[in-house]
This record gives sequence, structure tokens and C-alpha cells, in this order.
Amino acid sequence: MTPAFLILLFLSAITAAAVTSDPPIEEQDTFGTIEAANENITTTLEDGDLVPIVATRNADPCVLTGCKWPKQGSYVYVPVSIDSSDYTRIERNIIIRGLLTFHQSTCIRFHWRRTTDEEYIHFFPGDGCWSSLGRQIGGQSVSLKKSGCLYTDTVQHEVLHVLGFHHEQVRSDRDEHVTILTENIRPGAERNFAKKITNNLDTPYDFDSVMQYGK
Repeated sequence: MTPAFLILLFLSAITAAAVTSDPPIEEQDTFGTIEAANENITTTLEDGDLVPIVATRNADPCVLTGCKWPKQGSYVYVPVSIDSSDYTRIERNIIIRGLLTFHQSTCIRFHWRRTTDEEYIHFFPGDGCWSSLGRQIGGQSVSLKKSGCLYTDTVQHEVLHVLGFHHEQVRSDRDEHVTILTENIRPGAERNFAKKITNNLDTPYDFDSVMQYGK
């Protein structure tokens, strides 16, 4: 089956199901939600919700071509998998809805993983909200804990990491837009605010991005 046909199946999975909304949550920024969900977890994380990539720990893996998802024609096709035994239908729909938002305004097109797809995203209910940066050889997991991570913005946030995006406030041009008050950073969290070498693609700094830490 072609990716385009798989996308149609992907779309049918959400439109055929009952319309659902995100679970209720106290008003807070996306990272506040992620930070609360990741409190006291045992998984080693960097920058709050990124699994360290040991082989490239001393460099930014996403200035390298190898971390990018390949483009086919006008679109970037990204295979995904969600085991039906891991989430209820309503929970799966929240994840799918978050993925479909990318179809509306980007060239990213998600489709269900085929057996021949060696690189893909697998969503599972882990111990928090976390992912890895950029495309990883052999596939990669995105943890979306049932309690605390199943929100559209959180899905978007973790998927953007997988697509190669850092947090907004570590962009290479961040000092032109925000001031980091180092005296307010919790001890041990300083590296979460270290600037990265990023390719910003001439896009403006987005204060409303789901990748932006709250004030």
C-alpha cells in the first residue's frame, strides 16, 4: 500500500470514532504539564523531556542530515504505531488528533507503520512524557503516560522533538528575544537553558509555541 492510501486509513480511524476532547486540566503551559508528569520518574532525561542520545551527546544531532526524516516529493512521510492494548480508543484518538494537526499546516504526513518501515515512531504509556531528538535508526519510542500526558499540545510537543525541534528558548538566536534569569533556575537544571546550534529556517521566534517554556 502507498503512504497516501495509508494516510486515508489513518484519517478514517479518527473520523469513524466518537469525537472526544482532551481530559480536563488546570490551566498551565505545555511544559508545566510535562514537568508535572515527569516529576520523580526514573528515566534519565535532558532538557526536561529528552532521552539522551549517547553517541552524539557532545554535539547537536539535529544539525546533522542523518536525524532528518526523508522527504518524498512534496511530503515527509513518518510511520507511526500505537498498540491497541496500550491505550483505550479515546486515548488513541487524542494521540491521533495531535498528529493530524501537522497535516493541516505542514508537509508532515503520518501513516501507520508497515512491516517494511525500519524507522518509525511508537507511542506507548511509559512513566512520563518524553521522546528523543530527531529520527533514530531502528525506530524510536515516545512515552505518553496515560495520566498527565494525553493532551493535544503534549503530543505535538513530543512529536516536534522527534521531528528534530528543540525547545524554543534554546534556539541559537534566543538572546535576541528572551532573557534567561539564571538566578531563578533550579539547581541542577542549568543545562536545560543552554543554547543549541539550531537551524531556524528563517522562522520568527514563537512565544506561543508548544515548545516554549512558560514565563
